[in-house]
Amino acid sequence: MVKVLVDTSVWIEYFRKREPYYGMVTRLIDDERVCSTGIILAELMQGAKSEKEISILADFPQVFSFIPEAQKLWLDAGRLAFNLRRKGLTIGLSDCYIAVAAASIRVQVATLDSHFNALCKPARITLFEF
Repeated sequence: MVKVLVDTSVWIEYFRKREPYYGMVTRLIDDERVCSTGIILAELMQGAKSEKEISILADFPQVFSFIPEAQKLWLDAGRLAFNLRRKGLTIGLSDCYIAVAAASIRVQVATLDSHFNALCKPARITLFEF
């Protein structure tokens, strides 16, 4: 089964136990299909409300597979952001990084951020359908 890179926006809904995201992420976790990146973990930690949340998030690297961070991914993310901006589309560097990281190992992206639709073709990613 193909792994799914769960974006910060979906994790937020999962932690709030909002359906259908809670159930879907729970199934992905049970099926060992979830992967992550350091930037997603950092975004989640940045928004944590308590030390308890921080300690839960600190376990992510032991629970989920992480896409290996490589200098090339940052170069590709910067190039993607540059090319999109030249076309009049400004998308944050972290989301460009998430897109190129997903493309690097051919995983789907589960996100609620609509601008990822604009990243599908240039980054060669597919979005996970809820």
